[in-house]
Amino acid sequence: MLSVDLGLAGPPFGHIPLLDRLAPARTAGFSGMSVMPGDIWSLEAEGMNATEIRARFADHGLRVMEMDCIACWLPSHHNVGEDVPMAALLRALTPERVVETAARTGSSSITVVEMMGVTPSLDEAAEAFARLCDMAAGQGLKAHIEFLPFGGIPDLARAWAIVQAADRPNGGLMIDSWHFFRSGSSLDLLSTIPGKRIFSVQINDAPAQPGENLLQETMAGRLVPGEGDLDLIGFIRTLDATGCTASVSVEIFSTETASQPMAETIRHWTGATHAIIDRARKES
Repeated sequence: MLSVDLGLAGPPFGHIPLLDRLAPARTAGFSGMSVMPGDIWSLEAEGMNATEIRARFADHGLRVMEMDCIACWLPSHHNVGEDVPMAALLRALTPERVVETAARTGSSSITVVEMMGVTPSLDEAAEAFARLCDMAAGQGLKAHIEFLPFGGIPDLARAWAIVQAADRPNGGLMIDSWHFFRSGSSLDLLSTIPGKRIFSVQINDAPAQPGENLLQETMAGRLVPGEGDLDLIGFIRTLDATGCTASVSVEIFSTETASQPMAETIRHWTGATHAIIDRARKES
């Protein structure tokens, strides 16, 4: 069954310095937080080392969860032009840099995404993911592909095919509920995937009907679990049935996260998420 030891996804709060996120996260009842490579690089540029960063997390009763993310890992990524949104940032998120950063900060896994608009062949993606996994394994890390409906790996079927073809024991999936439902991925397919290959789960909600611009919606229109129309009950029950024991992180990009104090925004997220998980398990 999914772990009820909840984490907070860090990217929605990238506008807040990392260390300033720790107290609000712990007060809201989270036990860990994912971080971005840039969070760590910024603190190190200011003179703080990785040991000190880990200690600050521990002082707040938090653990460093996955590193989010590697974005420049396909051979074809190196050919994208400057017209790609955030091209310079994405090109900096290479396996070499991010794996090493994740290892020294005590993260257990790394998220892998395709956000440059490249649609790789299965062979290209599998070979590149296998190399990335081997690099991560050398540091005792897992790597999980997060599919994005507006990216070159758009759905669960494609991501799972890459993981299977790469055939690495430390290679698996991250499944985000918004990406899952907005990509048209099915609970039937999810039910066939061994839970041990699902390394991380992110949860959020959304209206029944998608907006006209999926990228805009994912960055500003996600909802707290239970406040939208996604079949989160079926999602949780299906994941539990696979034997998945992954940690669950709450990841909500919204206008609220950008405009209100973090402590006020997240104060009820853990309660709402636990309520959805409890409902799913009682109904099952």
